[in-house]
Amino acid sequence: MTTRPRNTPSTPETPNTPVPYIEFDGRPATEEDLRNSTLYGFGHFTALQVRDGATRGLDAHLARMDAANRELFALPLGGGRVRELIRHALAGAGRTDASVRVNVHLPPGAEETTLMVTVREPAVMPAGARSLMSVPYARTAPHIKRPGEFGQTYYGMLAGRAGFDEALLTLPGGVVTEGAITNIGFWDGTSVVWPDAPALTGITMTLLEQGLDRAGRPSVRRPVTLDGPDGVGRFPAAFVCNSRGIAPVRRIDDHAFTVDEELMRGLRAVYDSAPVDTV
Repeated sequence: MTTRPRNTPSTPETPNTPVPYIEFDGRPATEEDLRNSTLYGFGHFTALQVRDGATRGLDAHLARMDAANRELFALPLGGGRVRELIRHALAGAGRTDASVRVNVHLPPGAEETTLMVTVREPAVMPAGARSLMSVPYARTAPHIKRPGEFGQTYYGMLAGRAGFDEALLTLPGGVVTEGAITNIGFWDGTSVVWPDAPALTGITMTLLEQGLDRAGRPSVRRPVTLDGPDGVGRFPAAFVCNSRGIAPVRRIDDHAFTVDEELMRGLRAVYDSAPVDTV
C-alpha cells in the first residue's frame, strides 16, 4: 500500500472522502511506514487548518509538540523541522488549503522521532449549534494531544447513537473537563469561563484566551459541574472550539442553552484577529 503520487488528483475511498496524502520525514509513505506507525503508535500529534499556506497559532502548535516530545521521548523537536516537513507535504499534495495532521512517534532503536504528515481536504466546524452528551471519562495525561484515544472514540460513538453531536468528558462528581474532540467554554453574562479541570489546552482555546485578554475582556477558569451551584445550568450560553472552528452549544444532556449570536460573533472576531503565520 502506498499513498497517491505527488500532484496526482485524489480518488475517493468512499463517496466524498478523498484519499489523504501522507509523508514520513519528507518522503511519500510506504507500506512499511504505515505498518510501523500502526505497530508503534505511541506518541503525540497536532492538527491544524492551513489556508493559502498559512495558519493561526503556529508557534503554539510547535511549542506544544516540543514539550510533548520531551516528556514522552526525552528528545527535543525543533520547530524548524516541523515547519519544513509540513511545507514539503503540502507541496507534495499540491495544496495551499488543507487539513494537516502531524503525528510523532519513536520507532524501536531510532535516535530521532519520526514525523508523519497527513494532508487532507480543508475542513470547518459543522454548521449549527452542537449537542453534547456527558460521559464519565478521564484521559490519562490530558495535557498531551495523542492519537488512538479509545475512550474518546468510544464515547463519541455512543453519543452519536443517542442523537448527540459529541461527548462531554466528566470526572467523578460530574466535573466538566472538555469535549471528546473540543474544548468547551461557558458564558456567564460577563466573562468566558473555561472549566478549571485537567484537559488539553487546545490551540484555538489558547488564541481565544489571548485575544480576549488583548481586547480587555480576560476569560477565567473556574470549576464547572453538571449540577449544583457550579452547574452548567447557571450559564446562559456555551460553545465548543477546536482547530476547525467555534460553534455554539444548544444543549448538554437535557439542559438547553440559548444560542447567543452576539457572543459567537465576538468570539469569531477575536479568533480572526489572531496573527496568521506562514507555515
